[in-house]
Amino acid sequence: MAEAFTSLAENEEVRGLAHAEWLALLLDHEATWRNNRRLALRLRKAKLRHHAVPEDIDYRAPRGLDRRLFDMLLKGDWVKNHENCAIVGPTGVGKSWLGCALGHKACRDNHSVLYTRLPRLFEELDLARGDGRLTSRMKSIAAVELLILDDWGLQAIDANARHYLLEILEDRYGRRSTLVTSQLPIAKWHELINDPTYADAILDRLLHNAHRLELNGDSIRRPPVLPRP
Repeated sequence: MAEAFTSLAENEEVRGLAHAEWLALLLDHEATWRNNRRLALRLRKAKLRHHAVPEDIDYRAPRGLDRRLFDMLLKGDWVKNHENCAIVGPTGVGKSWLGCALGHKACRDNHSVLYTRLPRLFEELDLARGDGRLTSRMKSIAAVELLILDDWGLQAIDANARHYLLEILEDRYGRRSTLVTSQLPIAKWHELINDPTYADAILDRLLHNAHRLELNGDSIRRPPVLPRP
């Protein structure tokens, strides 16, 4: 507010304002500064893989993106209602980028967010288990309002990973939101988990209230094929 006061005092256009108008401008500067600082902190803690913002979404790319559904997701009610989301599609269609855009919007809406690749999360939890930090790490994951698990199904899920997943989703079900991205069709997720009992429990907690965004088409990262001369 002191910096804003100095800036306003040096501005000839506002010198004639009444006291109440001056105070309103100072408070507006302070509110904006605090909101920007809060957003920067949330984004830093979120560790989003991509600097993706809703305003940069390309709805013209041929990947089968349901604009109505995605616009609904951007409104953020699903996070407030503790629902989940699954973004599925082949490599290069922008699953991770779209997930990060939803994460960025959740940060704007003052929600805590954490992005992680699922294989890396399993490695971190194995290390935490080895040095006695597993309980505290699981509690911190459970507290995040939106957890983004990227690259679901990229590698086989072993017994430890199945246990971690079930505990994470059990803690979050009905209390927090989880978003997953995967190259693997949802119909093959049960087989991926490789244990019928665990698979039923994990997928019930993940997909029961999940919004499903299924993409298709060629990779949008590939350069366009130019016609031969």
